[in-house]
Amino acid sequence: MSIGSPYHDWWRILTRKYIVLTVFLCAGIGLLDRARSENSPQPLQLEMRVPFAPTAFPSAGRTYLVYELYLTNFTNNPLNLQRVEVLDADAPVIEPVAAFEGEQLDELLQPLGAQANRNSSGRQIAGGNTVVVFMWVSFKSGAHVPKQLRHRVVTADNAAEGAVIGTHQTEIKVLRSPLLGADWLASDAASNDADNHHRRGIFVYDGHALISRRYAIDWMLVKDGASFSGDARDKRAYYSYGKPVVAVADAIVVTARDGLPDNVPGHNENFSPSAPITMDTVTGNTITLDLGSGQFAYYCHLQPGSVLVKVGEHVKPGQAMALIGDSGDAREPHLHFEIANSPKPFAGEGLPYLIDQ
Repeated sequence: MSIGSPYHDWWRILTRKYIVLTVFLCAGIGLLDRARSENSPQPLQLEMRVPFAPTAFPSAGRTYLVYELYLTNFTNNPLNLQRVEVLDADAPVIEPVAAFEGEQLDELLQPLGAQANRNSSGRQIAGGNTVVVFMWVSFKSGAHVPKQLRHRVVTADNAAEGAVIGTHQTEIKVLRSPLLGADWLASDAASNDADNHHRRGIFVYDGHALISRRYAIDWMLVKDGASFSGDARDKRAYYSYGKPVVAVADAIVVTARDGLPDNVPGHNENFSPSAPITMDTVTGNTITLDLGSGQFAYYCHLQPGSVLVKVGEHVKPGQAMALIGDSGDAREPHLHFEIANSPKPFAGEGLPYLIDQ
């Protein structure tokens, strides 16, 4: 078939019509949702809020925005969610940059309180109840990331827009690794899995719902897919135990907690902490570093008697500070590492960061 053939011309016209039709369909869905809202007797009585705006960060060739959208039903009747859309707040076009519905939406939802036990589907928000949408918005490498986002929530019979947020809340710190060598497993690292206890770890502190562990990692040394060899109840059988932790940047030590005993390793019903788990002991022996710009690095569950630094000390990248232990709320030896915007455990919001190697 030659390039100038009538068949080629017919195919080119058909392709253009298909592209135009697709654009009109995307715009039409948005217009329909807006018309549905405008024609309703009153605005959708659904509060939308984002407690902490995200900061776009790169990982594995893509760019991510990670945050939580709280939806509260201010009526006495249930609301049935159909779709959650993310829009470029500064763009005139209606087409969303991301949209979630069906099973994909189900995976993002976490009802709060007793509602979580009553409803089989988080898409139904009971009257007076709240659902948290754990947002995980991904962009291809080089794609435009909006400076501001707006959200559209579509229910069975209404729709509303709101919750405008920025996408560059904080500075991204580039850090060296807190550990030495290879074969370290980043357990429960940044992901949107429903069973990731860091990502879903909402904790209320001073009257605010926070996730200090949003980007936390439990670092474990593994060999042949296992974290230990021998007796699972012996802390020294774990490859991580006693390995050094090092400073990730030029920083000032603001916490250097030592003296809490290690636990006997054990999971679930086999876990019996050596010291009562309280707000004062949950992180175990801990070092906290002030990285500047209101960011703090946490090293938790350290070995008793191993902390080498003091409060107020200036540390350099790569400087040895302590050894991995099994203290605090640790089921087996590992390093819990996170960056947050408060020097008090659990009192801040977790921040994204990059490790340079």
